[in-house]
Amino acid sequence: MKITIDWLRQHLDFDGGVDEVVATLNRIGHEVEGVDNPAAKLAGFRIARVLTAERHPQADKLQVLSVDTGDGTPLQVVCGAPNARAGLVGVLGLPGAVVPANGMELKVSAIRGVESNGMMCSTRELELGDDHDGIIELPADAPLGTAFADYAGANDPVIDISITPNRQDCMGVRGIARDLAAAGLGTLKPLDVPVVEGHGPCAVDIRTDDPEGCPAFYGRTISGVTNGSAPEWMRRRLNAVGQRSISALVDITNYVMLDLGRPSHAYDRAKLNGAVVARKATEGETVTALNGKEYTLSASMTVIADESGVHDIAGIMGGEHSGCSDDTRDVLLEVAYFTPERIALTGQALGLTSDARSRFERGVDPAFLDDATAILTAYILDICGGTASEVVRAGEPPLATSAIAYDPARVTTLGGLNVAPDQQKAILESLGFGVAADWTVTVPSWRRDVHGSADLVEEVARIVGFDHIPSVPLPRDAGVAKPTATPLQMTERRLRRAAAAAGFHEAVTWSFISEAEAAHVGGGAWALANPISEDMKVMRPSLLPGLLSAAARNQNRGATSVRLFELGRRYLSDSERQTLALLMAGERQARGWQSGKAQGFDVFDAKRAVIDLLDAAGAPADRLQVMPVEDSAATIWHPGQSASLRLGPKTVLAEFGALHPALAKAFDVDGTVIAAQVYFDAIPAKRSSGPVRDAFTPPALQSVSRDFAFLVPETLPAGDLVRAVRGADKALITDARLFDRFAGQGVPEGHVSLAVDITLQPGDKSFTDAEIKAVSDKVIAAAAKLGAVLRG
Repeated sequence: MKITIDWLRQHLDFDGGVDEVVATLNRIGHEVEGVDNPAAKLAGFRIARVLTAERHPQADKLQVLSVDTGDGTPLQVVCGAPNARAGLVGVLGLPGAVVPANGMELKVSAIRGVESNGMMCSTRELELGDDHDGIIELPADAPLGTAFADYAGANDPVIDISITPNRQDCMGVRGIARDLAAAGLGTLKPLDVPVVEGHGPCAVDIRTDDPEGCPAFYGRTISGVTNGSAPEWMRRRLNAVGQRSISALVDITNYVMLDLGRPSHAYDRAKLNGAVVARKATEGETVTALNGKEYTLSASMTVIADESGVHDIAGIMGGEHSGCSDDTRDVLLEVAYFTPERIALTGQALGLTSDARSRFERGVDPAFLDDATAILTAYILDICGGTASEVVRAGEPPLATSAIAYDPARVTTLGGLNVAPDQQKAILESLGFGVAADWTVTVPSWRRDVHGSADLVEEVARIVGFDHIPSVPLPRDAGVAKPTATPLQMTERRLRRAAAAAGFHEAVTWSFISEAEAAHVGGGAWALANPISEDMKVMRPSLLPGLLSAAARNQNRGATSVRLFELGRRYLSDSERQTLALLMAGERQARGWQSGKAQGFDVFDAKRAVIDLLDAAGAPADRLQVMPVEDSAATIWHPGQSASLRLGPKTVLAEFGALHPALAKAFDVDGTVIAAQVYFDAIPAKRSSGPVRDAFTPPALQSVSRDFAFLVPETLPAGDLVRAVRGADKALITDARLFDRFAGQGVPEGHVSLAVDITLQPGDKSFTDAEIKAVSDKVIAAAAKLGAVLRG
């Protein structure tokens, strides 16, 4: 929402400047996004008179002008405008000025061999209109040498305000003025609502056949109008806030919309056929809107139509067919109330935005129909002439008001401010609320966002100023503070630290992904009905798409090694799952001076990282089983180069391995991509608040190690053998690890040799040979159950 200081003064009597207005707006909850003074763009442009105009000696279409800027020293300027002549008063851009339309800096230069000291400017070059047929012509008595910005009234700062969706009352200059007045910046001027007498009945039958979408449809005809240009003051204000001036009738409706927050529409009566009705659209009905695009409508949408068909997508955009033109002589003025929900759904379905929609879907004032009709009619009669008919009022606007029982003490208990009741009453009344003696507050018709006493507290607090709320520390119990983080949050912290310590960089990606990205990882179960964009339509079923996109961006910017992790939620059909994902791509180690080759990541890098993370999270890493990934994930992981870590056959704690080449290609990631997903919400909960380690007690006696080499079927997972060996004697065997795998000469076909090292820890006395042999026999027997044979 843009306003100018001059426009604001039409509704607000105040002496301050733009800085005071901006500070007050920010203080009361209206964020100012920027301030632009058009005068800055017109610096260096002065009013000047053409003294003489002679033909250019080297060009038929150019003239050499002698121009008086009021300082007594004429300047020579070369000009190609057809209307340049002696006696013309126009706008001269002096050397150093920058032309707003194209950013060109004016300099003293030679044009076809003749020196030129500036440029006489057209309306388009100064971005004041579309006229480019000639240079600007000002009245003969325009003061020479005066800055053109001052003369044209362009020295009027434009304030760009971000209006929150709940403040529909501030979608017009008057609503903003009301808030500023309540905040103590000046006095709100009374709104002048003219009395317009109607002459005869309305020439067009008006009714509403869709009371749910259009509860009230007011209108009147105005005959004998002349649709020329709007007054200069109106065009200047519209141009200042970014509205292109079109014609008087269109400019009037746009002006009232921006001024009072009340959209309306003017139809050319000559283009209407029969009664004009607000009704539901017929399924598949089409209309060409004012933007030149054709829209197909559904039966849930409200339209304005006559016997020939649809003319207007109600509350959003008028139709191209019945719009006003320079030839318009008779108009039908429409001032209607449309249900906000219907406008919002229609706009979303059609993908159509407009200034009218932004106001109607927030909710315009339903009690302002008569006053708006009178104000619009008066503008049209004053500017375009004509005769107005009586007003037709079809339907009933929703005028029911709400009353709220309010306790002034709530400003202290809920808002944290000490505000006297009399001051609260004055604030609420200045905002349009009615306050009875028993503190029953009546909500004005233009504030549909206020529903309860908490909303009234907010109104008082923001006008007083949120910056006046004192900072009060929360009460704290004596002694050591109790931990506030949950066990899950503590686990997240440990995992983040462990991943960072392992050399991974944390990434934070969107929880929304496209349907195509979700399809690559099995499809998403949660789709948004109203997504930000098509690329953010599905809640992610996996964290891998976000990390793959991040890896691709890093590689495109020259990164040769990518190590990323992200901690977030996956959204599955039955629940949300907290997950940590890892991704490694590119080079694990740069090219060395010996081999000259870079070393890439492999599956075992991911396995090591996952085991370390699970250990940090408190999982029993020594009891993990390596098993294949589920078949449903076959499109994610590379067959034969991936696995899962489990506690038993059903509890999956992590999956890791090389991603399927098709998945990496879909996200434009080069080379082999190694990844993992740790499902730490599946880690069994401990009774304590976090992982507890036993106190370190070094053994009194030295440990003993023994090596065993077994011939096993090549299909036997090495992890199964290690786990069986370690469990052969849980009291004495404290560790078991695989240290060699061999296949080849001396090993039968279909078998491999796996070498396992075990560690035995004596207690209060050293092992005897017999005790060590007994343990060795248990190890061989445990391995034999898996088909393993001790190598000779």
